[in-house]
Amino acid sequence: MRITRVMGAALLALGLAAGPAAADSSPSPSASADGDAPTRAGTSFRTATEIEQGQQATASGSTGDYLYWSFPADTGQRPTVKATVKLPDAHGFETWQLDVYDGLRRRQSCQYGAQTRTAAQGAGSVELACVLRTVRGWAEPWANDPLPGTYYVRLTVVDLGAADLGKPVGAEVRVDSKDIGGAAAVDGSLGKPLVPGIAAKSEQDEGGSKGAVLSSFGSDDGWSSGWWSDRWVWTGIGAVLAALAGIGGYVLTRGSGRPSRVPPNV
Repeated sequence: MRITRVMGAALLALGLAAGPAAADSSPSPSASADGDAPTRAGTSFRTATEIEQGQQATASGSTGDYLYWSFPADTGQRPTVKATVKLPDAHGFETWQLDVYDGLRRRQSCQYGAQTRTAAQGAGSVELACVLRTVRGWAEPWANDPLPGTYYVRLTVVDLGAADLGKPVGAEVRVDSKDIGGAAAVDGSLGKPLVPGIAAKSEQDEGGSKGAVLSSFGSDDGWSSGWWSDRWVWTGIGAVLAALAGIGGYVLTRGSGRPSRVPPNV
């Protein structure tokens, strides 16, 4: 009876501790409704239009243009980038491609999704998608793992007929993320997120006169520190369960005390 009460109290405490961890694994909230979604795209990395996760950005352009957007992604998030290209009424076969680059302008591979698609002759639109790998808090210098900071989206046509070059098109881009949590946590963290101008900003903070314009977006509560995750909670849960299992095994194997067949004065 005593061991049952102890295990019941411990499981109740574990349930309360695991509650915040379960909440942390929910999808990222949408961008605030007070900000208007962008209606244009940049033409290079330096002029990429900033968008928040959850915003539906739109832009107009011509076939042959390079369209650029940028968005923030933090540790533990797995971003999904979706794009829709609205094509002119009359056109031939066109192949469109969606590429995503990190803050170091390294092209990031997609876990899954139609990153390149060919629109049939006369098709009204073509849809593209790229699900990135989970953003890590730290990685080796030689690795190509996604790290917290700014990410760039590039949308362009890679194959079309000469007669279709320069025709007007419309584009819609949206970025959403799923918080993976401690399942993707790693030891270590970056000193600074990979956002534009972070190196020059650090020099200014140290007393230099050099200035820089940092990216104007980021996590609402600041960038994550990188060391805390719900992995710590589940590690604690495992340690408590192991201790309870040890106590239960001891109680079950030691018996009820002195055997009845042994004389009292032995």
